[in-house]
Amino acid sequence: MRKIGILGCGGRMGRMLLQEVLAQSEASLAGGVEAPGNALVGQDIGLLIGPKPLGVLVGDDADQLFAASDAVIDFTHPSALPRHAELAVKHGTALVVGTTGLQDSGLTGLAEAAKKTAIVRSANMSVGITLLTSLVEQLAAKLAADIFDVEITEMHHRHKIDAPSGTALALGEAAARGRQVSLDQVARKSRDGHVGARPMGEIGFSTLRGGDVVGDHTVIFAADGERIEIGHKASSRQIFARGAVRAALWAAGRAPGLYGMKDVLGV
Repeated sequence: MRKIGILGCGGRMGRMLLQEVLAQSEASLAGGVEAPGNALVGQDIGLLIGPKPLGVLVGDDADQLFAASDAVIDFTHPSALPRHAELAVKHGTALVVGTTGLQDSGLTGLAEAAKKTAIVRSANMSVGITLLTSLVEQLAAKLAADIFDVEITEMHHRHKIDAPSGTALALGEAAARGRQVSLDQVARKSRDGHVGARPMGEIGFSTLRGGDVVGDHTVIFAADGERIEIGHKASSRQIFARGAVRAALWAAGRAPGLYGMKDVLGV
């Protein structure tokens, strides 16, 4: 049985991760932490997700959590990731990263840490999104850039702070890989005013925000006379928690490396 720890256990995703770990017969809860000074520190973790105490208290020592865990799941904030990667290396603990909005420095730091411990990083832990990403790459490789334009639309709840979403960017990366180009060279993340005709090969993004939408993503391949649309709609964040725990169980005890959900699922 693998011991799994949860960073940011008192947040919305953290509580779902707690529930998912406790529901898994192959996993046990190593603990959960919040930032020092958080009002939840010292409370029984069981009371965060139901009426029954577990006798395990919310901590504030991430170092201690990594030491006690086979794998730790991180859906917190990009600013906390360098410290968490450092602790994963220190203790040889697998780290599953679902945090989005990472900058180049954060990605570089993860790649360095992955030389010494197993790290699974994905902008979206959903099994469905993982399969969609694979299909998008295959379609992009088959549908010529001089005939089919690629547009990606995404919609999330009003509280989401990054745009385009990490998942939309991952889908864009998949399309770019299929066409053997760099996304940075062909991405158009916004349009406003007289922007001119659409350049051939461009990969466009449209961002929508509102209500309580968990996550809708659609990839459109548009040509003269026909259009292919392929997408995914998430109606519950529990799918992300389920995928993250699956990734933690897979990564625990694995050789150092930077992995993705495709590795976890064997896609």
